Amino acid sequence: MARRNPLENKVALVTASTDGIGFAIARRLAQDGAHVVVSSRKQQNVDRAVAALQGEGLSVSGTVCHVGKAEDRERLVATAVKLHGGVDILVSNAAVNPFFGSLMDVTEEVWDKSLGPYNVSKTALLGLTKNLAIELAEWNVRVNCLRLDSSRLASAVCCGRIRQDRRA
Repeated sequence: MARRNPLENKVALVTASTDGIGFAIARRLAQDGAHVVVSSRKQQNVDRAVAALQGEGLSVSGTVCHVGKAEDRERLVATAVKLHGGVDILVSNAAVNPFFGSLMDVTEEVWDKSLGPYNVSKTALLGLTKNLAIELAEWNVRVNCLRLDSSRLASAVCCGRIRQDRRA
C-alpha cells in the first residue's frame, strides 16, 4: 500500500527544530509530505538537522532564527516564501527551560526567570490561541496550541524514571 502524504505540497515553519521535540515535529511534518523549514539560534545546529533530515530523503531547508529578534523572524518567513512560495503551517516551538530536574533543587534565579514572565506568557499564549481561532475561523484557518508537561518529562528523563518504568 502506498504511503499517504496528507501534507503534500504544504510548507511548514518550525521554530527551535534542530533537536528534541522540535526536531521530531519537523521530521513528522516532512514524512507526511510537507516542505519543512527548520530553525535554530545556531547555524551549526541548522546545518546538522537539515543534513540529517535530507539524509532521510525529506524535503527540508533551514535558517538561523532567534524568535526574540524581529529580523530573524522575518528571515525565517522570507526563506519559506522564497523557496516554496508561502507558509501553510507554523509550529511555534521555541521555549525557555532553564532547569531540568527536581523542582526542589531550583535556585532563586531560575524561579525568578521561569515563574515570572515565562509562565505569564504561556498563559497569555493560550488566550491568544483561543482568540485567533475564533477570528480566523471564517478564513478556514485552524489555530491550535499544544502544551507539553515538560517539567515531568524532563524530570523523568533526568532521573532515569522512563528507563525504569519500561523495565517494570
